[in-house]
Amino acid sequence: MDTFEKLAYQEGYKVIAGIDEAGRGPLAGPVVAAAVIFPSGYYNKEINDSKKVPARKREILYDVINREAIAVGVGIAEADVIDRINVLQASLVSMREAVLELSCPPDFLLIDGLHRIPFRIAQKPLVRGDALSVSIAAASIIAKVSRDRIMEMYHRQFPQYNFLRNKGYGTKEHRDAIKEFGLCKIHRKTFHVKSLNVNQTSLDLF
Repeated sequence: MDTFEKLAYQEGYKVIAGIDEAGRGPLAGPVVAAAVIFPSGYYNKEINDSKKVPARKREILYDVINREAIAVGVGIAEADVIDRINVLQASLVSMREAVLELSCPPDFLLIDGLHRIPFRIAQKPLVRGDALSVSIAAASIIAKVSRDRIMEMYHRQFPQYNFLRNKGYGTKEHRDAIKEFGLCKIHRKTFHVKSLNVNQTSLDLF
């Protein structure tokens, strides 16, 4: 899980950040990205792709990562941004913001996925990077826990959608709630209005 970090150090880079995002697929809520910089040689066998880590364990690792990392940054692209520029571009925006939030500027980026971030910084996209790099895996955990906490806050504002349980994903319960109550301000209008036959007038109800 630290092979790509070691390769970057061997090439002469000093400060390596792993970057990942959470929340590209949901019908509601933001995309949240995180960037994590660990000390050289850092390894923790418990840090893995957030999808493979149980929720309670993710919470514990969230604290471990924040404590043991040199720097952690988080970036957020809300639903209106996703609707305006599409979810891929919003993901890249949130990743860029996460890097800018780092207290220690990196000189090399390891990025989960296929796409580079618009930066003049050396970088390497890695498909399934959250299973290949401890820095990216840590970023995936920070992003996932951060987004879940945001959705839990939105649940208090919009309890009819049960964001506490579905975190904005398109479960049957969530889709049924959209049909009954319409869309609230954190729904991604470009994702599902046509498929759910939601009346456009419902967009301003909440």
